[in-house]
Amino acid sequence: MKFWVFHIILAVTLCAKCSFAKSQSNDWRSYLEQLAEEGMDDTTIENMFQELTMLEGNPMNLNRVSREQLEQFPLINFEQAAHIAEFLDKNRPVYTVFELRNVSFLDFKTVELILPFFFAGKAEEEQPTVQEMLSWGRHEVQSRFDKTLQNRAGYGEFADSILQRYPNRKYRGEDFYTSMKYAFTYRDKIQFGLVGEKDPGEPFLQKNYPVGYDHYGLHLIIRELGKLKTLAVGDYRLSFGQGLILNNDFMISKSWGTNTIIRRTQGPKRHFSTAESGFFRGAAAVFQAGKITVIPFYSNKRFDANLSRDGEITSFKTDGYHRTPSEIEKKNNSREQVTGVNINYRNEQLQLGVSGVYHAYSRMYCPVVREYNYYSLRDSSHFNASIDYSYRLNRLAFAGETAVARNGATATTHMIQYTPSGLFSLSALYRHFPISYNAMHAQAFSEGSRVQNENGFYLGVTFSPLQKVSATTYIDLFRFPWPKDQVDKPSAGFDFYFLGTYAMDRNSNFELRYKIKQKEQNTDYPENSRKVLPYNTQKIRLRYNHALNNGWDFRTTLDAALFRRKFFPLEKGFMLSQHAGYRGGKKIRGDLFAGYFKSDTYATRLYSYERNLLTTFYMPSFHGKGIRLAASGRYAFTPRLSFSVKIGHTRYFDRETIGSGTERISGNRRTDLFTYWQW
Repeated sequence: MKFWVFHIILAVTLCAKCSFAKSQSNDWRSYLEQLAEEGMDDTTIENMFQELTMLEGNPMNLNRVSREQLEQFPLINFEQAAHIAEFLDKNRPVYTVFELRNVSFLDFKTVELILPFFFAGKAEEEQPTVQEMLSWGRHEVQSRFDKTLQNRAGYGEFADSILQRYPNRKYRGEDFYTSMKYAFTYRDKIQFGLVGEKDPGEPFLQKNYPVGYDHYGLHLIIRELGKLKTLAVGDYRLSFGQGLILNNDFMISKSWGTNTIIRRTQGPKRHFSTAESGFFRGAAAVFQAGKITVIPFYSNKRFDANLSRDGEITSFKTDGYHRTPSEIEKKNNSREQVTGVNINYRNEQLQLGVSGVYHAYSRMYCPVVREYNYYSLRDSSHFNASIDYSYRLNRLAFAGETAVARNGATATTHMIQYTPSGLFSLSALYRHFPISYNAMHAQAFSEGSRVQNENGFYLGVTFSPLQKVSATTYIDLFRFPWPKDQVDKPSAGFDFYFLGTYAMDRNSNFELRYKIKQKEQNTDYPENSRKVLPYNTQKIRLRYNHALNNGWDFRTTLDAALFRRKFFPLEKGFMLSQHAGYRGGKKIRGDLFAGYFKSDTYATRLYSYERNLLTTFYMPSFHGKGIRLAASGRYAFTPRLSFSVKIGHTRYFDRETIGSGTERISGNRRTDLFTYWQW
């Protein structure tokens, strides 16, 4: 007990010393940090990070933005989009983005969050010609180079006799990461881009690998061509309904789902991320005639897979690494074709959609049979269809989707959102995903990683009981009717979350966050036996945000984690960190981060909330005992040309090596260098 009291008092003391400061504004990056903590895969997070970065760099004109564009903006809900659209219809032209504070049912926190994504421009503009759009558009080139300064085992020297027996002990490429991006944009009318990327350990311009980058991507998106609202060619992402049959687009976290739980069908969006999975490659279009919208699409893409001796796909390889002979051998060894369509009807209050998706692999998909995956798809093709809806009635919004697989299995999810004012929002969601339901491109609101083998009920509330106090809380109850990986029987659990914020004044605020999740897992207890026993993870955070009028901002954070398994000792961890940032000038920006962590096991790992380079999402976690230091800076030579650099250093006090296998570092320190050019 003394252990925890001491560190809580220490954090509060540090906060008190900075009580004169000003709070940081809301930052959408905290949304992605929450997703990372909830265990969402890196590909989804990187795609979302790239989209929000693009939207922030190309803000929407409040005097021209449509209701449809507002509904597709991922950081506001169905009701908020409607109120913003109604406000703009009555008050255009607006002269400043701060007029959004006058929108009814839009709380101050949400307004602060979305301000960077809008601007107040001209209300009436002539339609430019294609030649004018090409002349007035914005060209941008981004270049990134990252390197770990310590040597790792996979880059060592090995005798030929060793490599003949163990060829995968050595990486075939250089020990750095590099990528190059080119983009041309004219507002949201034209988007064109090229991407090239090489991960650490992948060959780059070597004799046997002359193609340069390991991964390439290309996209072209054109909007507003008469009845053809959108045309996408190349790499793109798409979402239908609530995601029961198709969604490789934006994903909702449980904590943010308290007021943004309802999804909408999204037209094709560019895939400008370096992620090598989680997107389509082909063409998609959006046709609109009156209240009817039709979205057909086609994709033909090669992908990595783990194969059996018979050449069948046993699992998908989605990490994008091609460093060793075994990884290189799996590169693009399979192909998938996907096609489908969504037909949508909508008026002011009602939206109805019908969707179908068919996909086929070039090989048979046949994962190794285990009890938990007994009902998984085993075929070379599959088909899904669904019906989705949403309806707005005064302060209520309803939405849902029901989908069917080729074998007749039916999955369904339904939700309701009640927003009587900008100070209160209530969301509820029910989901039923049977074990026999398979949809290979589905991604919906759930506890598990797949839309399968889960029943659940979610209830979330956002409210402001006092002028300076706001709170967000949810509880999610879920059950898995069939055994799961490492869980040999049906299981259940719950997830509870609370975030309270107290604004001492407009210049400072204090946050308290508590989260507990309980699930079940196979456990060797007593010895030489196996039982399915409950375990829970609790996380507590105290944070103080403040900023000075001269451009400096500060954030003091104490994170604690507890992991408890029945019949086993309690595991615990904590991290105390301090962040300082400078945003005082147009040319120079900088950030400093320092943290001390102590964690018993990986189950009580802590995350580092440090500022990253533009367009880069990186959120490392730590367990054991040590310190984390990071410093980053950006210098703008001109309004278009800038250079950013970051260095992060971790030192452990409880080990002599870091990592394992080919990533093992001999020593207790790791230093990473990140550089980024933009012009």
